[in-house]
Amino acid sequence: MSRTLAIRALVRIEDGAYANVVLPALLRASDLPARDRAQVTEWVYGTVRMQRALDYQLGPCLDRPLAKLDPPVRAGLRLGAYQLTHGIAAHAAVGETVAAMGKVSPRAKGFVNAVLRKFSRSGPPWSLPTGEDVESIATRASMPNWIVDRLVADLGAVDTAAALAAVNEPGVVTLRVNRQRATPDAVEQELVEAGIAVVRGALLADDLLVTGTGDIRALPAVRDGRATPQDQASHAVAQLVGAQPGERILEVGAAPGGKTSALAEAMGDDGLVVGLDRNVARTRMVGEGADRLGLNSVTPIVADGMELPFRGGSFDRVLVDAPCSGLGVLRRRPEARWRLEPATIDQLARIQPLLLEAASRVVRPGGVLVYSVCTLTRAETVAVDEWAVTALPGWESLPPPSAPWAPVGRGARLLPSAAGTDGMYILSLRCPL
Repeated sequence: MSRTLAIRALVRIEDGAYANVVLPALLRASDLPARDRAQVTEWVYGTVRMQRALDYQLGPCLDRPLAKLDPPVRAGLRLGAYQLTHGIAAHAAVGETVAAMGKVSPRAKGFVNAVLRKFSRSGPPWSLPTGEDVESIATRASMPNWIVDRLVADLGAVDTAAALAAVNEPGVVTLRVNRQRATPDAVEQELVEAGIAVVRGALLADDLLVTGTGDIRALPAVRDGRATPQDQASHAVAQLVGAQPGERILEVGAAPGGKTSALAEAMGDDGLVVGLDRNVARTRMVGEGADRLGLNSVTPIVADGMELPFRGGSFDRVLVDAPCSGLGVLRRRPEARWRLEPATIDQLARIQPLLLEAASRVVRPGGVLVYSVCTLTRAETVAVDEWAVTALPGWESLPPPSAPWAPVGRGARLLPSAAGTDGMYILSLRCPL
């Protein structure tokens, strides 16, 4: 059952579905126990992440290009190869995957069996290119060439290698504790008593890194609004906005609402936090999240971030959570690396300054404007700051956060390798009086 579900998920992801949407839905509809659900999640996310490396390794075992095979066959071969290259015994990786193929694509069962048995005899170790050219690095890291090329140009070879290694590691589920309803110590004790492993965050000590949870939404602490799944880097950005009780705060690009609710919690649910997004369905999620957490200060609004429906100087603090290429969150969005196009970064880099300029008009004198993206490219980070130097004269840059954040320009970058979190960039500016 586990491998059958994994193959079906992989086929749907290749057809355009998002892993973080389709896989949880399939798991909820199954009767798999929590341990098996966690295993399926690791197999699916890992197979999608390592797709290019797996295809390279499978190549010598095939008599035709992988691209010419039917999608379920590709999915079965990649899944079997991923298991073999990640320590699953051959009798299970091959035998159980072939059995699963019998339920998904019976006619392909013999072919998949032959290829995976041949593959199992070719390692370990299974070969990967050893060169330091972009093609070899990208194959080992299972990335498109252009992403490696761009990151090396923007970050340098050392930081790129560290970042690529980090985004190929499974993402750890992290819980942000809602201090309006609980304390980190109390939630941690509750989780441990339920048999869940808990480690405190390396970036934010009150965040709880958890394993063995099963469906995270079914946890009593999450269901009852005492905790929220949110990566430490995302939570850190909300903390760095500096929300204070009684303030009026706007988040542009708020959906699905993780930072919005974190802002409301940080200000003790005393004041106003407007979570603005142009997508109606996703904006609804902002309100639903606030309701679950019992936060009364959150107001979701559907509007265009470039045409804000507010008077000038309406807010004490504004967070621009800008749309970006998402290269800092590839471990959580494994399919994104195969769908992103180089031109998309350039398109986003033209939009981001426009959002920042529009947001600057609704910050009160002396108020704070924060720009943040979960990506690593220069065009979407430092270049936006360089634009702001000229476009927002008189705006003072505030000190960037300390290590493990690294200062870049007037802002700071957090590599995925620095603290085991998502990759993030932040720039904080103060409006002139």
